Amino acid sequence: MPIYEYHCTTCGKDFEKMQSINNDERAIECVYCGRQAERKVSVTSYHLTGSGFYNTDKKAAASSCCPAGSCCAGGACNIEK
Repeated sequence: MPIYEYHCTTCGKDFEKMQSINNDERAIECVYCGRQAERKVSVTSYHLTGSGFYNTDKKAAASSCCPAGSCCAGGACNIEK
């Protein structure tokens, strides 16, 4: 189950709560003051690395992929002729 971060606009405190991914509650009761707290948007704790991921691969030139870069998102498909 994922851990979600919440912020209480009344008392100003932040806290975490483990909830089912199917639970789409955006607001819950604050664990400190009992008022309504809202879910925060946070970054993930993992980073994709290695072969096959966008930020590490070299992109093929448009001419090596498709004529005039007309397909494959302008030559980003890495298909070699």
